[in-house]
Amino acid sequence: MRAFQFKARNRRGEAQTGTLEGETPEAVAEQLFRSNLTPIEITPMERRGAGREIKLGWFKPRVTLDELVLLCRQLYTLQKAGVPILRSLASLTETTRNPTLAAALKGVSEDIQSGRELHMALARFPDIFSPLFISLVKVGESTGRLDETFLQLAGYLELEKETRNRIKSATRYPLTVILAIVVAMVIINIWVIPAFADAFARFDAQLPLATRLLLAVSGFMVKWWAPMMVVTILVLLGLGFWIRSEKGGYIWSRTLLRFPLIGHILKKAILGRFSRSLALALRSGVPLVHGLTVISGVVNNAYVSERILSMRDGIESGDSIANTAAATGMFTPMVLQMIAIGEETGAVDDLLLETAEHYEREVKYDLARLSDAIEPIIIVIIGIMVLVLALGVFLPMWDLSSAVHNR
Repeated sequence: MRAFQFKARNRRGEAQTGTLEGETPEAVAEQLFRSNLTPIEITPMERRGAGREIKLGWFKPRVTLDELVLLCRQLYTLQKAGVPILRSLASLTETTRNPTLAAALKGVSEDIQSGRELHMALARFPDIFSPLFISLVKVGESTGRLDETFLQLAGYLELEKETRNRIKSATRYPLTVILAIVVAMVIINIWVIPAFADAFARFDAQLPLATRLLLAVSGFMVKWWAPMMVVTILVLLGLGFWIRSEKGGYIWSRTLLRFPLIGHILKKAILGRFSRSLALALRSGVPLVHGLTVISGVVNNAYVSERILSMRDGIESGDSIANTAAATGMFTPMVLQMIAIGEETGAVDDLLLETAEHYEREVKYDLARLSDAIEPIIIVIIGIMVLVLALGVFLPMWDLSSAVHNR
C-alpha cells in the first residue's frame, strides 16, 4: 500500500484535502467516490514534489494566452510527429522567450523524469495551467490522444483570447474618457477655480449660487486633497481584499453581473465560456460531473461558479442537465431547449457548442452597441460639466465686467 495525497470536492463544492492509502491512484479515486467526494488531484506522497504547487513570483512576467496557444500548437505538432514528450519539452524550454514559461516547462520535464505523469506535473503550476487544461491533458494521456487534446486546447484558448480582446476594446474608450473627466475635474478644482476665487474676492459682490458651490467644492479639495487621496487608496485596497475573500468575492461577482450596460454582456460572455468549456471537456472524454466541477473553477466568477456546482449536485442526484440548468435561472429558454434536445439525441456536446456560439454572437453584437450606448451618457456628463463651469465662472465675470462698465 502506498500513501497518496488527494484534493477533492464534496457535493456542495467545498474543497477537501487529505491522505489515503491505496495500491494505485484509481483505487484511491474509488475510495473518494464511495465517500461522496469528487477527486481533483491524487498524488503519490513519496514522489519528489508531491502535493506542492509553484506560484508565480510578483516580479516575474506572466504567461499570456498567446504564449499558451503557441505552446499548445507546438506540442500538437511535435506529438503528431511522434516526438517523445520529454524531448518536446526540452526543445520548447530552449526556444521559449518567456522565462516564467521556460522555468515551468523545465520543472514539468524534471517531474516527468522522476516518474510523475504529465498532468500531475502541470498541476504544480496553477498560475499557468488552469484546471480545465490539466483535466483535458489527463484524459489525453489516458486515451493516447494527447496530440488531439493540445489541438483542442489551442482552439479553445484562441477563442478565449478573442472574447477578452473584444471586451477590452469595447471598454477602453469609455474608461479613457471617464479617467480624463476625473483628471480634468481635479485640475479645475485644485488650480483653476482658486485663481478665479482670488479675482472674485477683490470685489465685494454677491456671487451666484453656482459660483459659491464651485468655490466651496474647490476649497474643500484644496484643503483636504491629501487625506482624500489616502482614504481613496485605503478604500481601494480594502475593496480588493474584500473581493478576494470568499463572501466578498461572491457578492461582488453577483453584483458585477447586474451592472448597467455591461452586466448582461459579462453574463453572456461567462455563459459562453462555460458552454464551450463543458462541450470541450465532454468531447475529450471527461465525465460530466467531474467536468462541471473543473469548469466551476475556470469561469472567473464566484456566483456563476456556485450555480454550476448546484447543477453538478442536481445531476449527481439523478436530475437532467436541462432541469438543473433551468433551476440556476441563468439560461434563456432557447438555450434550455437546445440543451434538452441535446440530452434527448445524445449530442449534448454539439448542442453546447451551438449554445456557446449563440452567446458569443450575442456578446459580439452587444459589444458593438456598447460604445453607441455609452457615448450619449458621456456627452451629457461633459455637457453638464461645461454648463456648471460656465454658470459658476463666467456669469460672475460678466456681472463684474458690467458693473465696472456702468461705473
